[in-house]
Amino acid sequence: MPMNKIRVRVADWLKDNAEIRRIREAVFIAEQSVPPELEWDADDAGAVHFLALEGDFPVGTARLLPSGEIGRVSVLKDWRGLKVGDALMDAVIGEAQKRGQAKQILSAQVHATPFYERLGFKIVSEEFLEVGIPHVDMVREG
Repeated sequence: MPMNKIRVRVADWLKDNAEIRRIREAVFIAEQSVPPELEWDADDAGAVHFLALEGDFPVGTARLLPSGEIGRVSVLKDWRGLKVGDALMDAVIGEAQKRGQAKQILSAQVHATPFYERLGFKIVSEEFLEVGIPHVDMVREG
């Protein structure tokens, strides 16, 4: 069965809340054992959220904070390796640039650093543990 084209749209934290939660709960809470009280934070309300969709079905999400920090980048397991993450990140970076955030920052899980490096991010910190998972800080300028 052919894949529909993946498209990404800016989401509405209130209207799209159930879909954003479904994806982040599946990836971070169920798969990676992030405690729910650490997954949901005060930053969500002020962030720009994104949904990656295959047809009408949301399969990935991410958020962009006013500081230019990108976070909570997540793609449902069955859709990984299909360039959903690339489409999602292209949209987030594009939105950041539109908002004048020429420098984007993120904390990447160490295993995901090659993905972010492909998109122009560079590692700018030592490894550190966040919710028990090794991370590094990464920055992209321009």
